[in-house]
Amino acid sequence: MTARLRRIVRPIRSEPVPGPRVEPSRLHPIDLLGIGTIGLRLRRGRSLLTVVSIAIGIAAMVGILTISESSRADLMASLDRLGTNLLTVAPGQTFRGEKATLPEEAAAMIARIGPVEAVSAVGAVEASVRRTDAIAAEVTSGIGVVAADLRLLDTLHGSVATGTFLNAATAQYPAVVLGATAARRLGIDRVDVTVWLGNGWFTVVGILEPLELTPNLDVDAMIGYPIAGSLFGQDGTASTIYVRADPAAVTDVWAVLAQTANPANPSEADVARPSDALAARAAAADAYTALLLGLGAVALFVAGVGIANVMLMAVLERRSEIGLRRALGATRRHIALQFVAEAMTLAFLGGLLGVVVGVVVAVGYALVQDWTVVVPPFALGGGLAAALVVGAIAGFYPAARAARVSPTDALRGV
Repeated sequence: MTARLRRIVRPIRSEPVPGPRVEPSRLHPIDLLGIGTIGLRLRRGRSLLTVVSIAIGIAAMVGILTISESSRADLMASLDRLGTNLLTVAPGQTFRGEKATLPEEAAAMIARIGPVEAVSAVGAVEASVRRTDAIAAEVTSGIGVVAADLRLLDTLHGSVATGTFLNAATAQYPAVVLGATAARRLGIDRVDVTVWLGNGWFTVVGILEPLELTPNLDVDAMIGYPIAGSLFGQDGTASTIYVRADPAAVTDVWAVLAQTANPANPSEADVARPSDALAARAAAADAYTALLLGLGAVALFVAGVGIANVMLMAVLERRSEIGLRRALGATRRHIALQFVAEAMTLAFLGGLLGVVVGVVVAVGYALVQDWTVVVPPFALGGGLAAALVVGAIAGFYPAARAARVSPTDALRGV
């Protein structure tokens, strides 16, 4: 009987009853954006100050990069316009440390070098120039007097602002051409006026535009070699010789200039390339830019600390909100993402404002300086990216603190 019952009554096996499938909790990007701006909307004053602090650092960095690129573009445009093939030869020092002199025929010998395209010279004149003879001779305003070759302006690729340069006729008479700075210091802005040069009146026949490669000539008054010789005893020797060489042979010409200008004592001739000064200015500008970028990075770091401080305060003030969200099903990851999103939103707004302000200020400065305006794309994208990175880093620790808040403790107000 028992065996028969065992065959009839089958053992009952417990099997799991299928129930409704539980979907994993998800936080959509749109929802994340909404909850990530709740704190910002509730505490607008604090959020605005944080945005401004980020904007200051980003504006400084974007502005510095834009100004630097605009300055560099202006320098490169000047080099392209003026050329890098201008060389100068000037007397150096003798073995005894005395001022050397160049031979009178130095310019003519240099002109015989094959790749040389143009040569001109200026010679120092022992005289001063003043607006009137009533001004004391000691008051020179830093203006020098030189005898100038008639080919000088062509060799330097210079131009006349008003009037004309010296020619074969005016070089023999009391006529003078003023450099841009010299004319400004004398208070002269037109030709056909007279100045007291040496011990007599000279008529101003021309005023030059600034000479970017040879700014030393901007503070000089230029007269012809013939009149300089007859009135001031100028013997025709050159204080500086300007040489235009074939751009492809500048280095070769440089190598032989000293020996050609002064064969007897080549070590007493100094050879230079004025365009190197512009290149040095570009290098100095790069170093200065790096320093200012460092200061901007410090400002950005301070702003990041401010974001972290603000987010930590928000975590303490919003414990009840965090506890309620946890009780309603929000995971720790959701809470952490919420506070990281808040920090990155603050940083993004600050970065956007900083980029706009930095570009506006830099463009305005470049226009005032009459530079070519260059806004580097990497400065715009880099500014926003730097702000977001700072926001993410600054929000990481507060977000981790918020994620560790116990919902029961938060709701009890512990």
